[in-house]
Amino acid sequence: MDCLYLRKAEIASSFPVSSWQSVMFSEFEAQMSSESRPFPCVFGVTGHRLDQLRYLFLDPYDLEILGGQLGHYVSQARSFGPNTSLVVFTRPRPVQTLDAYHRKMWLTLDELARLDKRPWPAEIPEQIDHPMWEFSFAGEPIFVVCSTPAHVMRQSRRSSTFMLTFQPRWVFEKILGTEKAATAAFAEVRKRLIPYDSASPSPLLGRYGAADGREYQQYFLHDDNEAAGGCPFARLAQNKSSPIEDKEQAA
Repeated sequence: MDCLYLRKAEIASSFPVSSWQSVMFSEFEAQMSSESRPFPCVFGVTGHRLDQLRYLFLDPYDLEILGGQLGHYVSQARSFGPNTSLVVFTRPRPVQTLDAYHRKMWLTLDELARLDKRPWPAEIPEQIDHPMWEFSFAGEPIFVVCSTPAHVMRQSRRSSTFMLTFQPRWVFEKILGTEKAATAAFAEVRKRLIPYDSASPSPLLGRYGAADGREYQQYFLHDDNEAAGGCPFARLAQNKSSPIEDKEQAA
């Protein structure tokens, strides 16, 4: 399979300056590189600075292509560095509601689960409402972050287009390997979040495996702390024979 995702140095030579791909990446790069207003996710900032992130631009938003590229990325990710993620940009479209984007994200993950050719990891529960659950693809547990143009108060989850970031679970295990390292990292993220967002840090943010924590709730954070935005699926891809028919509308 051809690799469609790019390193940051390859983007300028792949797309004209006026293209939506170039404009969206410039916005993202400014966000990751700002010293006066540091982005809260220290892992993403480090990954961008060290060129460990990979970037995929989809137009149209074809989930079969996304699945193929995500599988390709997972197979190579460990060679990219300890702060790697796959950042997926979509072509900007008219702004929808947060609820619409929330459903769009979960429809995407459900369809990816249908397309996945590898079995679900044995160590990850299939039931979403479990403290050890994590979205998985190609045998790899992956933390997912959704950013949208409808986010206003929570600027840390804002993008000018529907954007998904796929971060392999092993990234956190490497960086947060000790209690001391984990405490320091989460404290730094929280310190950056408070001035960055107009909303206070979400109570849904927590550590993986905590009895009262749920990973799926952290994938999509609403603009305030009142709307929990639960997952519409008990488990992903319960019926593998019913794919989403209209790719662009569903995703």
